[in-house]
Amino acid sequence: MPISPSRFRLFASCACGQSHLQMPKATGLSRRQLLAGGAALAIGAATAGTASRVFAQDKPHRIDVHHHISPPTWLDAMKRIKKANPPMANWSVQKTLDDMDKGGVATAITSPTTPQLQGLDAAEAARLARESNEYAKKLETEHPGRFGTFAMLPLPHVDESLKEIEYAFDTLKVDGIGCMTSYGDKWLGYAEFEPVWAELNRRKATVYTHPTGANCCVNLVRNTDDAFIEFGTDTTRAVFTIIFSGFAEKYPDINWIWSHGGGSTTAFYERFTVQALMRPPYAGKFTRDQVEKQIRRFYYDTAAVPNEVTLSALQKMVPVSQIVYGTDYPYRTAADHTKGVSAFFRGDDLKAVDRENALRLIPRLQKA
Repeated sequence: MPISPSRFRLFASCACGQSHLQMPKATGLSRRQLLAGGAALAIGAATAGTASRVFAQDKPHRIDVHHHISPPTWLDAMKRIKKANPPMANWSVQKTLDDMDKGGVATAITSPTTPQLQGLDAAEAARLARESNEYAKKLETEHPGRFGTFAMLPLPHVDESLKEIEYAFDTLKVDGIGCMTSYGDKWLGYAEFEPVWAELNRRKATVYTHPTGANCCVNLVRNTDDAFIEFGTDTTRAVFTIIFSGFAEKYPDINWIWSHGGGSTTAFYERFTVQALMRPPYAGKFTRDQVEKQIRRFYYDTAAVPNEVTLSALQKMVPVSQIVYGTDYPYRTAADHTKGVSAFFRGDDLKAVDRENALRLIPRLQKA
């Protein structure tokens, strides 16, 4: 940050290294004014040091639930179908560990990013899901305590996904599932996906979701990346369909995590809790209490929203107990999010967001 002339003068007047304050002559400043200037300097120095203190942890402790990896065979497929991008293609284990260390992240729960396996036939999607999940689990073995796994499913292929759920949980012992908010023209609350949610509810699974571009809305706004607007909207569509399909209430043992603070859900809160209940098809079928209960029991990560505006709205919509730390690496850095999250939350709330809320979802990390 550039130093203004006034700030430069203040620093220049600092009697650094002297054992006492010598009063300059003919300055026109009283002793009180000089002492006030010294106090301002001390406050400025303390403020400047806040960021460094955030990272000066004896041991990294944060749990990042929104952290992307690029398993090799999956990346090859993304390149083939022209869905790869530079952060995805340039990812490496060492880069991810370096970024975690810089941001004070102890453990990253990994998942491949959008589009995951959309656009591939059932057989290839099933094969790549298996290879990617085994790769992610291998990272855990090779770097004890540093990684966890949200297994990728070969959705929208339901039968293949049910088989991968069995393998992922029973053989690999994964921490949960990572899926997209939509698949082509189908959102998570659609009836086609109910067998998947029924099985994951039986297993009391954590389901982390990541937005993607739906068929309707890819390249919708000229010269605008889908991630800027569309992704937040697609998350909101998925939240709405999970609630108003009745799946959220029917399958209460699924722990849903919604990326990016729930997308635009905070902005659409009135439409969920009031307007949707005023007319068919939902009038008389849901109450405001039912809808709010589901919104407040979901989890929401901090990826791409480490700012006062969004976090203030999120904290008004849900308890702090439902907010979990996320970074969106390699598209953003852990340091970015640690700085923003630590500037907003304090004390026990910060501890909850950084780590403790995630431990309720993944208790094995208590020993990590």
